[in-house]
Amino acid sequence: MSGSSTATRVELRQGPGAEALLTLAGDLDVASAAEARRDVAEKLASARVTALAVDGSGIVHGDMSGMAVLYELAQGRIVPGVKARIRGLRPEYQTLLAAFPTGEALSAVREEEPRRPFLLLVGAATASMFADLRAQLVFLGGIVLGFAAVLRRPRAMRWREVAVVFEKAGVNALPIVSLISLLMGLVIAFEAAQPLEMFGAQIFIANMIGLVMIREFSPIFTAIIFAGRSGSAFAAEIGTMKVNEELNALETMGLDPLRFLVIQRVFAGTMLMPVLAAYSMVWGVLGGVVVMMAMGFPFAQIWTQLVGALGVWDVIVGISKSFVFGAIIAGLGCLRGMQTQEGPNAVGDSTTRAVVAGILMIILVDAVYSVLTYVLHV
Repeated sequence: MSGSSTATRVELRQGPGAEALLTLAGDLDVASAAEARRDVAEKLASARVTALAVDGSGIVHGDMSGMAVLYELAQGRIVPGVKARIRGLRPEYQTLLAAFPTGEALSAVREEEPRRPFLLLVGAATASMFADLRAQLVFLGGIVLGFAAVLRRPRAMRWREVAVVFEKAGVNALPIVSLISLLMGLVIAFEAAQPLEMFGAQIFIANMIGLVMIREFSPIFTAIIFAGRSGSAFAAEIGTMKVNEELNALETMGLDPLRFLVIQRVFAGTMLMPVLAAYSMVWGVLGGVVVMMAMGFPFAQIWTQLVGALGVWDVIVGISKSFVFGAIIAGLGCLRGMQTQEGPNAVGDSTTRAVVAGILMIILVDAVYSVLTYVLHV
């Protein structure tokens, strides 16, 4: 084709194998699409083509009308039974072609990406890990500075916001904490009853319930509930604010989002977790006591066994874990919210990351506590 400045140059060559190569160059837009399609159809009709590749690297201007020609080639509508493999398109034209109502055109455009070297993948993952670690350290430093400012000026803390978090994350969580803790106490008691019965030592169910619930299960299960309910809520709330550019508005007004939104949630989470954990301990022990009383043990004997098995350090270990768990979960929830990206799935991704990271850190910190208590004989 020649003549018009908007013409599309069309060339058809037979490749080294059975695949023919169709080259399109110049403009492929509304002014030239119809004539280009006729030219393409004529050239393909006069050749016996069983496989076709289309090189679009020479297209300098295109629009949806022009991409319709490529779409028909990719779908095999110009040469029946032969779906063209399109290559060389610029990214903006790939986006236009992908807008057609089928995913097959897009898959035809995407050529096989070269496999990235293994060392490059490892390096990218390592760099991402260190970048996230740096973000966490910067965030932790900001929280420390924020708390230092609050210590100097307690009125700077938004205490009403703290009270709201206590209500939503604490009071509203009491039913689910009660149910799970009671059931865990029942389960542990029933599971321990049969093997201890073989040795006539069922009275030691009380020892097991007390130690397991107070040192381990109550802090851990309460922290997991807190991560699922409140850590995710913190990430979703702050993430939604970021997507809606409310955080930018706060900065425009001269307010630090970290001190205005994060400090209150971290403080409330840190103070709230020990209360929930202590509440869970009571319900967990109560579940075990109910099972033992059903087995015929008097309450006075059960109580004596519990008091003899538990010490002050057992309670201190369980409560101290809860402080750490609360700070970590609240901090990670707020951090993932602040890291929310743009897009329709961004808030959901941040929420998922907050919950997963929170639970992972709970297990990691609990493992460290277990090693330390063993070494220190606490």
